[in-house]
Amino acid sequence: MEQRHLGHTGLRVSRIGLGTLTWGRDTDEHDAAELLKAFWEAGGTLVDTADVYGDGAAEYLLGRLTEGLVPRADLVIATKAGSVPDPDRRFNGSRGHLLAALDASLQRLGTDHVDLWQVHAYDGNTPLEETLHALDLAVSSGRARYAGVSNFCGWQLAKAATWQLAAHGPRARLASTQMEYSLLQRGVEREVLPAALDLGVGLLPSSPLGRGVLTGKYRSGTPSDSRGASDHLGPFVAPYLDDAAGRIVEAVTTAADGLAATPLQVALAWVRDRPGVVAPVVGARNAGQLAAALSVETLSLPDEICQALDDVSAPVHRYPDQDWSTL
Repeated sequence: MEQRHLGHTGLRVSRIGLGTLTWGRDTDEHDAAELLKAFWEAGGTLVDTADVYGDGAAEYLLGRLTEGLVPRADLVIATKAGSVPDPDRRFNGSRGHLLAALDASLQRLGTDHVDLWQVHAYDGNTPLEETLHALDLAVSSGRARYAGVSNFCGWQLAKAATWQLAAHGPRARLASTQMEYSLLQRGVEREVLPAALDLGVGLLPSSPLGRGVLTGKYRSGTPSDSRGASDHLGPFVAPYLDDAAGRIVEAVTTAADGLAATPLQVALAWVRDRPGVVAPVVGARNAGQLAAALSVETLSLPDEICQALDDVSAPVHRYPDQDWSTL
């Protein structure tokens, strides 16, 4: 699998990442082992997890599997900290919480460092400098090799990345930002992606298949074994089952038919090759789904197909994005 640099850093990662959101909850150890082994054998390196996935079970599973199944040195392990199961405070970006969470993640993962440590979300109740100082300490102590953020809007990402580049002393520049990005969700193109491109921050798209909708599996209803039919993930999929999404899915299906490909391959290839994108993170539930995603390695979309998909899925951006000097 092709490797790409993560932002303006020396870290190289596979251009498809493996997500572990369902590990320890919907994906048991046997299935997780099959996924990780298949991903590794295909040349995949980037494995993305978080301390809250499965209440820590995803990290624990990944740690067990790197003990004997897949060499730890062959993987780029990325995890996150900052989300908390507290209805009164969903995110905690304080230095104390983040560093304690990192230590707990390392213990579950069974390793002395993670390759990429990400702040899971912006915490408006903690000074940003304090949150970023936790990243600096993690990198300077060797517990994390690189640092990034997740779910930061445009101004938050720009402020954080600029601070890390401009402040005095040893600072950990932001290598990445992880955001939802697909043909069904192009909101990052408004401010996040331009900021990332300008500041040398690599984009790791989550839900690159539109929460599974872009595979076409929901065209005739909701399959009983799909995420959309589950009690805890149904609400996650539901926003992408409207008429507007349906028109985009039909366009993807038409393109796939013309290319003798699948809708999954077309949708994933589109986001993988967008400017600024380093590696879409795919959350496959089983080896079959992962194999389908990995098969996109040999597919490059023709320019006219990309343009047609761009047109049918284009978000409406007007002021202040529109160039008013031409009006």
